[in-house]
Amino acid sequence: MNNSPRILVIIPAYNERESIVSTVDSVVRAGYDYVVVNDGSTDDTLDICRKNNINVLNLPQNLGIGGAVQAGHKYAQQYGYDIDVQVDGDGQHDPAYIYKLVDRIIAGADLVVGSRFLEQTEGFQSSFLRRVGITWLSGVIKLVTHQRITDPTSGFRACNVRAIDLFCKKYPADYPEPDSIVSALSRGLNVAEVSVVMKERQGGSSSISGFSSVYYMIKVTLAIIISAFSN
Repeated sequence: MNNSPRILVIIPAYNERESIVSTVDSVVRAGYDYVVVNDGSTDDTLDICRKNNINVLNLPQNLGIGGAVQAGHKYAQQYGYDIDVQVDGDGQHDPAYIYKLVDRIIAGADLVVGSRFLEQTEGFQSSFLRRVGITWLSGVIKLVTHQRITDPTSGFRACNVRAIDLFCKKYPADYPEPDSIVSALSRGLNVAEVSVVMKERQGGSSSISGFSSVYYMIKVTLAIIISAFSN
């Protein structure tokens, strides 16, 4: 009898025409089931997926990263997967590290975050200003949950059925990574990190830049505080 967990890789994609095929290929080569969640892309991401026979769940309108990831969690739950792993469609996340996240789930964690900062690595570390923001959010999370998460904005993460069930019911819509960590911790879930190496995005552009980064910091800080005390 095969007792290995069923693992699904969720690949949220919004206008990722330049990198989606190579991202999917890398996941397939690593040996995992996957679903691309096309988040109402305005480019030809959906057409490229279909032409390449990629398994794609198409959202007819853009829901944002939170809505796309939640759709992936619901897909995993509906089809009976034991673990799901988020791998962004921009090529930053290396599927070679999925096993580390999965192993930590098997060892007892409910939610595992792939961190660029848990150990010193030679991978992509983000810009200086973003690292300042990450440090700030890490401090806010530490303040309200008493647990330090070194890379709270990382979208490279794995969930077991307990976390999948939580996130199917409720998942933050905008910039959800730090907020969802606090939501999980405040509900007694075991959240852990493992060290991973990330790459620079292989295509597309970030939604957080310039003045939007200030708005992001204010909004996420408030969301973290609300999540911590709303359980």
